[in-house]
Amino acid sequence: MPIVDNKKITHILINRIDAMGDVVLQLPACIYLKQLYPDVIISFLGRSYTKPVIDACKAVDHFINYDELKDLSINQIARIFKEKAIDAIVHEFPQKQIAEAAKKAGIKIRIGVTSRNYHFFTCNKLVRLSRRRSDLHEAQQDIYLCKPLGVTHVPTLGTLSNLFKGNFTPTTQLPVQIKDQLKNDKFNLIIHAKSNGNGKEWDLDNFTALIKLLPDDKFRVFITGSQKEHELFKTWIPQLPVSVIDLSGKLTLDELIAFIYHADGLLASGTGPLHVAAASGIYTLGLFPITIGIHATRWAPLGVKAEHIESDSYDLSSITVDMVFDRINGWLN
Repeated sequence: MPIVDNKKITHILINRIDAMGDVVLQLPACIYLKQLYPDVIISFLGRSYTKPVIDACKAVDHFINYDELKDLSINQIARIFKEKAIDAIVHEFPQKQIAEAAKKAGIKIRIGVTSRNYHFFTCNKLVRLSRRRSDLHEAQQDIYLCKPLGVTHVPTLGTLSNLFKGNFTPTTQLPVQIKDQLKNDKFNLIIHAKSNGNGKEWDLDNFTALIKLLPDDKFRVFITGSQKEHELFKTWIPQLPVSVIDLSGKLTLDELIAFIYHADGLLASGTGPLHVAAASGIYTLGLFPITIGIHATRWAPLGVKAEHIESDSYDLSSITVDMVFDRINGWLN
């Protein structure tokens, strides 16, 4: 049972101002807290570009845009926090400016990690947690940091995967011309080949070989990526079968999230869209190295149909095309 009287907590702020994948994996903590304290308001401090992901989570009541606060003074940010009557803040992504503003605002419960010196002066609830050294998954670490809110148990990965069911639905409607690209008579597979430089990547030649192995009468393949990645793909796309649809650089982030939600499966390395796919409940396959800090132990996708392959090296070269094909082809059964 919770050790904190939830009647004294009416508004919790989750501070997570980093990347899309990190934000997706933060959402199970929001859902779990909402289950513990259904009447408590949960706000999420994030960045503009992660807003579509945050808005998709039913457990989050309000989005607070860090990009609109970052250039303000600590006093100004504190005033905003105070106006919102926040009782507790969890610094999942430590940021000194926000920590100082939270203290100045008089937020009663301010949770931080002992690895940040300034948390000793700005937080009144400290948790010993080294994310890099922990054996817990990132989503489990996020919940572990909520211990001062009465969390006495860190759920299993299976439990966390199930939390997304019914709690993650994109709010953006797909434009008809994009939604019509998805076909009911084939398995709509998204290949997100790049990671925006945020992790190890499978060689494009491997993706080419994989796509050529996938039966054209069973799979409809889409390539997604940023505008920058679209430029990198200009010499690669012509090598692919003509049936492959290149959507790289053509979708807004809102549209990409909604497109993933309506597709059947996604293949990627450890990047944001991988975690969006897993949260959406579609078939998801992530490719990971054994490198501490970016390995599957910490960053594996969480979802009822999510799985991963981990290499036996510090890159993805030991993951063969046949290994990936066998997993994806198995999704048809």
